[in-house]
Amino acid sequence: MRILKKILIVVGILIAIPLVVALFVKKDYAVEKEIVINKPKTEVFEYIKLLRNQDNFSKWATIDPNIKKTYKGTDGTVGFVSHWESDNEEVGWGEQEIKKITEGERIDFELRFIKPFEATEPAFMSTEMVSENQTKVKWGFSGHMDYPMNLMLLFMDFEKMIGDDLQSGLTKLKSELEK
Repeated sequence: MRILKKILIVVGILIAIPLVVALFVKKDYAVEKEIVINKPKTEVFEYIKLLRNQDNFSKWATIDPNIKKTYKGTDGTVGFVSHWESDNEEVGWGEQEIKKITEGERIDFELRFIKPFEATEPAFMSTEMVSENQTKVKWGFSGHMDYPMNLMLLFMDFEKMIGDDLQSGLTKLKSELEK
């Protein structure tokens, strides 16, 4: 009986420690990358505000050549939805909706992931004039993990995981626009 009691106490402590630690771990994360494109700000913004153009530069759009896409609404306007379905778990199923446009400055999206996991997270792209023919583009993504799942934030490097994909997309965007 004493051994069983000690084992139960040890197991209880092992379960409690991560739950207590999770109380003190942040629940939100954000990743933002930027690049300077040698084109005027207006031209860059008009290109990035069209969600269909992400097929030309987003890393996620190129992972699965058999991805199924559908669209609803008028591209480049608030309410436009781009829906995707892929059997590739890295891409999964989801949709992206334009939630707000600050003309010439910023476009805010809502990403709704459906498979292989469910989540709704905000993302954005913004433009800033560096000079007449140079534009800084920022691409950002943020998220939230509820307790106790936020404990995973200690082991996940979103800056690397998402940041590398954002930077890859921005590099491709630069190449696409500077052709």
